[in-house]
Amino acid sequence: MAFCKQCGGQVDDNAAVCPACGASTNAATEDKGGVIWGILGFFIPIAGFVLWLLWRNSKPKSAKAAGIGTLISVILSVVYYVLMFALSLGL
Repeated sequence: MAFCKQCGGQVDDNAAVCPACGASTNAATEDKGGVIWGILGFFIPIAGFVLWLLWRNSKPKSAKAAGIGTLISVILSVVYYVLMFALSLGL
C-alpha cells in the first residue's frame, strides 16, 4: 500500500486517484511550477491571468508563477505610463 501525497491516506498501488481526497496518484501530473509560466505571464499578461484563473486550485505552483509574471508585467507597464505622462507634462 502507498500513501497519498495530498492527504496522507492509504492508496492501492494500482489506483489512479486517492479514494479519500480524489488527488491523482500519477507522478507525471505533479505540479512543479516553472519559470516558463512566469515568463509567459510577463510577456503575455492576459494569458498569464487566464492560466492563473484556471490553475489556481489544480496546479497552485504553476498558477503562482504565471500570476507573478503577469503582476510584474502590469506593475512595470503602469510605472512606465505614469513616468511618460509625468515627463510629457514637464514635471
